[in-house]
Amino acid sequence: MQSKTLRFDGDVTVISSASVVGEKEHTGPIGDVFDLFDATDKFGKKTWEKSEGEMQRLALNIALSKGKMSERDIDAIFAGDLLNQCSASAYGLLDYDVPYFGLYGACSTAAESMMLSAMAVSAGFFSRCAAVTSSHNCSSERQFRTPLEYGAQRSPTAQWTVTGSGAFIIGHGGSVRIAEALPGIVIDKGVNDASNMGAAMAPAAAHTIKRYFEQGEVALDDVDLIVTGDLGYEGSSILCELLLTEGYDIKNKHNDCGMIIFSRGAQDMHSGGSGCGCSAVVMASYILPKIARGELNNVLFIGTGAMMSPSSIQQGLSIPSVGHLLRLCPSTKNKGE
Repeated sequence: MQSKTLRFDGDVTVISSASVVGEKEHTGPIGDVFDLFDATDKFGKKTWEKSEGEMQRLALNIALSKGKMSERDIDAIFAGDLLNQCSASAYGLLDYDVPYFGLYGACSTAAESMMLSAMAVSAGFFSRCAAVTSSHNCSSERQFRTPLEYGAQRSPTAQWTVTGSGAFIIGHGGSVRIAEALPGIVIDKGVNDASNMGAAMAPAAAHTIKRYFEQGEVALDDVDLIVTGDLGYEGSSILCELLLTEGYDIKNKHNDCGMIIFSRGAQDMHSGGSGCGCSAVVMASYILPKIARGELNNVLFIGTGAMMSPSSIQQGLSIPSVGHLLRLCPSTKNKGE
């Protein structure tokens, strides 16, 4: 049996969120909303992998500070990244004396970590959880593609891995409610081009969105925004076409974190942004504040992940993908109820 939509009764919210990004992200169209950036992308470290871990540490520190909390107020951390064995998360969060759950959801990690945090809080196992994720262009490129020094020409369908980290504190009393969640099912449509992850992930996003509208009580007309992360321009076009064949015309309500974070004309990021950090920073500092202010009242966030590895790419295997869905809305705190 396929999983049902999880409805979180009561007060399961995002208490605070924070974002840390690199130079390209800071100079993009929403660059002024991020909490911290480093023009060198190094964050004071000597290797790109250590730089990525430092981004996670900084993002979580800022999120805790915004929520007027310390690590003693957090019961668990759900974190992940793109590096082998999620090493950026493990090293970056090493100094926190908090139980740690390492996740690999590729670009869906922000949605996955928020979902698991909400489930744990809703069930009463934990009072507050931290959901943290990151990606770094320089560490990811040499792991999944080619060394930076090689200077390989990128395909027009390729996406640019975002240098960024997002952190979310999930608990009670926040301004953005996590109302529902629908875990994704792994989908593989035979795409084996690592330079076209949007095409690989779009069917998984379509599958989850279709399941949600078939199972849930929320109709497409009730939704203000369907935001994916990260299909880019190529995958977003495919997603809209796939859902249109199922009777759901989402084109006027859909946007993608990979399209939001970069300017296609001015920055030439080809098909847009990608990576764990892409949807994390866009959600943390751009979408969630809009919900908190009441500018958006019903948002579906679908984190999409291409579940490949360096070995699977080298072996020419197709790319299995997953799409996890969260429905976000203003909390009763914002409504004065």
